[in-house]
Amino acid sequence: MSSDSELPKTSSEPLASGRTARTVPDRPSPEPEWVEFRAEEVADSWREMFWELFHYRELLWQMILRDIRIRYKQAVMGFGWALLMPILVVGSGFVVKYVLAQTAGAALETQAVAGMAVKALAWTFFAGALGFATNSLTNNIHLVTKIYFPREVFPLSAVLVQAFDTSIGALLVLVAVVALPGVGLSWTGLWALPLVLLLMAFTTALALVLSCANVFFRDVKYIAQLLITFGIFFTPVFYETEMLGPTGSQIMMLNPLAPILEGLRLAVVQHHRVWIPLVQSASNGETFYLWHPGWLLYAAVCSVGGLLVCWRVFHRLEFLYAEYI
Repeated sequence: MSSDSELPKTSSEPLASGRTARTVPDRPSPEPEWVEFRAEEVADSWREMFWELFHYRELLWQMILRDIRIRYKQAVMGFGWALLMPILVVGSGFVVKYVLAQTAGAALETQAVAGMAVKALAWTFFAGALGFATNSLTNNIHLVTKIYFPREVFPLSAVLVQAFDTSIGALLVLVAVVALPGVGLSWTGLWALPLVLLLMAFTTALALVLSCANVFFRDVKYIAQLLITFGIFFTPVFYETEMLGPTGSQIMMLNPLAPILEGLRLAVVQHHRVWIPLVQSASNGETFYLWHPGWLLYAAVCSVGGLLVCWRVFHRLEFLYAEYI
């Protein structure tokens, strides 16, 4: 038996009723558990993702060739299908421009038509890539469930195949831009290269996340179709942002595609240096920005940052695709 000296000590305090309250002896509080952030593990994970994609580059190339052959196999028009979609979009935009000009009682400007054609071509790439990439995993179930390889090759091949198609349409648009009076070519058109890369990065980010989500929720393909169908009305393709006024133009630029498309129009058609802001006065005397380089920076952050985040999420979930598909 232990002595009283070995028992834990307690203290008592008198209460108003004459009773005493005993306090619980002090107990050591548990130490908090800290989760150590290891930068080496994060760096190794990103290194693995890049190395895997580089290691399977030949598979990606074969997927691109396969998709091109399937798309044009036994097609009567052949590569003419690559021109049909841009022609339809540009033709629809031309009708919209013509109706707006007739309503306003003004002449149809060639620069407006050329700018609309450039933006329509970029939108055609965006819509076509998302349309094929969303179903890229579910359409290749026989490969996803058999062997391991980086599943990124499916949405990436869809984006790159669409880029091949769009490059054919770009030649037609380039000839039209050069032929139209008052447009021509300029050194500012070289800005089209980084802008196209941003467009591809943003499109790839959405392609990765939509194809991933379509594995777990099969109605995502319908959401993507709605985005493609009605998204053109929320993106300045058939119109310029200044038509929306000071407030509307600022809201429109929250769409990451808007600064990219407007940058293409200004650089290729208007021959404007995109690092210089443009200001316009509204009918009520209020001035607002038609263009600001900060919008392009915003689009770059959304495109590059979104691509890294979406790629990371896609890679972390790719081991579940065979189970849910």
